[in-house]
Amino acid sequence: MSTDEQLMTALVQHSHEGPTDLVLATDRPRPVPGPGEYLIRVGAAGVNFADVTQSRGAYEGGPRAPYPAGFEAAGEIVAAAPDVESPLRIGTHVVGVGAGAFAQYMTMQSADVLPVPAGWSDAESLGLVLNWATALAALKPLGEIEPGQTVLVYAAAGGVGQAAVRLARHYGARVIATASPAKHAIVKALGAEEVLDSRRPDLAAEILRLTGGIDVVLESVGEATFGTSLAVAKPFTGRVIVFGAASGHAELSTRDLIFTHYAQVRGLHISNWAAAAPAAFADLLVELEALIDQGVYPPGTPRIHPLAQGPDVLRQLEAGQTSGKHALDPWS
Repeated sequence: MSTDEQLMTALVQHSHEGPTDLVLATDRPRPVPGPGEYLIRVGAAGVNFADVTQSRGAYEGGPRAPYPAGFEAAGEIVAAAPDVESPLRIGTHVVGVGAGAFAQYMTMQSADVLPVPAGWSDAESLGLVLNWATALAALKPLGEIEPGQTVLVYAAAGGVGQAAVRLARHYGARVIATASPAKHAIVKALGAEEVLDSRRPDLAAEILRLTGGIDVVLESVGEATFGTSLAVAKPFTGRVIVFGAASGHAELSTRDLIFTHYAQVRGLHISNWAAAAPAAFADLLVELEALIDQGVYPPGTPRIHPLAQGPDVLRQLEAGQTSGKHALDPWS
């Protein structure tokens, strides 16, 4: 292989000053698969709010600058480490996570990838192991959702939010959602009964007026909404599933839980949960496959951007100017 063939294009985060210091590089060395890894020719890379958090150096356990950015992608297996024992062959298209996804090539642990569903493109499969898995885990094994219960979904126009609205409706729940006013129609079309602006000062009072109390709150905003989440959850039986903190982290004390708020608060980081409860995660993947077969989980429709536009996409995401899933094409 010539020197040029060993190089690739990638986005590199040079500091923790945010997306403005995310820079396109055309001379990055192509990675070599380590123990248990595949080398993936990236077809599409998913953009997530965690990418913004990492770019600010605020993601717990995240990479330290400088680092190759991105962590979610789908693409073709082009090589494997000698120790990989897997039924997946070279040429199989897979979706998964790993460092440096905003690039033409990346490595992924072979145990952590899933085949792209039959008939789907790489881009259409983005969200399978992150957005949809997170929404399903939050609603079912952690949220214990039952038909007839009421679910509150924040940031419902985003990737996880849209999946959560679809899934909650599928499982027979009533959905109250929040989104910026320009995105209300998108969320309504997914099946939400009411869509509110999370910035309204009387949000908690309005949710309680509409519902009398929430059974499952999917909390992804953090500091700006956490007090509301605790206030609207049904006493003792309401579950608040915390899987994000886009507005910053909120504090919760034993005094709060004993004397003020009686909700059940449960944290979720999908990768850590999968590692800690592999059997439960395997069951969740089986359910996702069934949802795909039933048409409940349709092929994704991400908005695809050239790799060089990655910094702009992350800035828009940080500013709340996006909806749905966004992806980067490293070959355009």
